[in-house]
Amino acid sequence: MSVLDFLRPAPHAQEIEDPKVVAKQYKYWRIRIFYSMYMGYAFYYFTRKSFTAAMPALQADLGLGKFELGLIASILSLTYGASKFLSGILGDRSNPRYFMSIGLIFTGIFNLFFGMSSALWAFAVFWGLNGWFQGWGWPGCAKLLTSWYSQSERGRWWSFWNTSHNLGAAVIPIFVALCAESMGWRSALHIPGILCIAAGFFLMNRLRDTPESLGLPSIEKFRDDYPNEAARTAPEVELSGRQILIDYVLKNKFIWVLAIASFFVYAIRTAVNDWSMLYLMETKGYSLIDSSMCVFCFEAGGFCGSLSAGWVSDVIFRGKRNPVNVLFSAAIILPLLGFQLFTSHNQIIDGTLLFLLGFCIFGPQMMIGIAAAELSHKKAAASATGFAGCFAYLGAAAAGAPLGAIIKYWGWNEYLMTLFGCAAAAALVMLPLWSVKANPKESLDRNPVEEST
Repeated sequence: MSVLDFLRPAPHAQEIEDPKVVAKQYKYWRIRIFYSMYMGYAFYYFTRKSFTAAMPALQADLGLGKFELGLIASILSLTYGASKFLSGILGDRSNPRYFMSIGLIFTGIFNLFFGMSSALWAFAVFWGLNGWFQGWGWPGCAKLLTSWYSQSERGRWWSFWNTSHNLGAAVIPIFVALCAESMGWRSALHIPGILCIAAGFFLMNRLRDTPESLGLPSIEKFRDDYPNEAARTAPEVELSGRQILIDYVLKNKFIWVLAIASFFVYAIRTAVNDWSMLYLMETKGYSLIDSSMCVFCFEAGGFCGSLSAGWVSDVIFRGKRNPVNVLFSAAIILPLLGFQLFTSHNQIIDGTLLFLLGFCIFGPQMMIGIAAAELSHKKAAASATGFAGCFAYLGAAAAGAPLGAIIKYWGWNEYLMTLFGCAAAAALVMLPLWSVKANPKESLDRNPVEEST
């Protein structure tokens, strides 16, 4: 039995005919699937952001400069971005129960190896491998969110799931800062690594594949919630790997627009996540703990922004995701201007500005993923979001070494101006998609004759 056989999607079971049993089972499994992937993705952040919060300690203990620190961060972003696309293709044709949990276990292992190292080359190798297995977390979530939650409710479910980013990224700076100060920076890698290995086995026990694998009807049939009338009557068919990649991703103009926008959004998000602690410490004299508390405000703002964006897209824009993407991206400019205006040490003002940055950034960060899933095909959700994610982490890589060089040679004001330009570019790129809700090709291509061709 090969590894690919182990990851193969669970087969469809005989459909349950009793509607009361179906409703009871759907209620149970939707809750169980949701809290499991929520917790699992939060733990992925423990092993992704452990280095970020340990950066000041690494700089002090090992003498690494901003360029070297940015280089390590960029390596993770590049390997994660490549993995997010390639694992997305595999994830559409895999069982998320095993795919997601195995990735989490390996990220924990490579955090342990990173914490045992002292040389720059070793940091680069182990952090790059960590980034590769970080890419195994998203495809499972994308597949589960499109399989278990229908379009009219998906914005709210997805937005609440998206707060797992904020939970992991809010807790880890404080947690790692306390570990680094009390036990040294190595413990800040070792402890999250051990926790994530244990969480990976827990996730393997909790998750399941599609509703059909448990004998339940599709979510669209169960909730009578189809993206359009053509999809209601069209038979559901399987797509080949070529159809998923070529027809619904590479030839899909909507996905390319979202991917380009994702580059700019993630450049901002990663820059704020990775450099804010050093920015506050070097420009305003913050301590390590005080600066980590301000970064906590960024994640708290992201938590609120994600929930708000999902609700607004479902209720106000009736399932359209791109108006939220444009409005929230444009609003990023305002708190960035605030940092240029308020240059003195004031924890309330700085915490508020970071809260607003998080609120605005995490709206499009999440909604681009939902839009990519809905503007491709239900069975291509992981591939489409993975492709956009590949561009996203090219943006994240640009926020590492290249932005570190900008800070080193030109200063922190140019850092803020770079983020300002990225916010304006993201809003302008997505503006033409304002009125687009679903991909018309999906309904046409559900004809079984066309599929077999």
